[in-house]
Amino acid sequence: MSEVKKDDAIFVQKFHEATKELKDCQEDKNTNSCLKCEKLLGCDTRKAYVDAVYGSMSKGQAGGFEF
Repeated sequence: MSEVKKDDAIFVQKFHEATKELKDCQEDKNTNSCLKCEKLLGCDTRKAYVDAVYGSMSKGQAGGFEF
């Protein structure tokens, strides 16, 4: 596997981990959306998820996304 593919895999792995953590949190709070949570703006779990989504889309680079 090339170095670029390994780096991409790291971002995808972080995305999957953050997604699981977010879904577990939503399940614990008996909701299906962060928008319904009182901690929406200050939530570290949601921030980690958003950062992981951005990282997986940008592959760690500033600027545009690969779709």
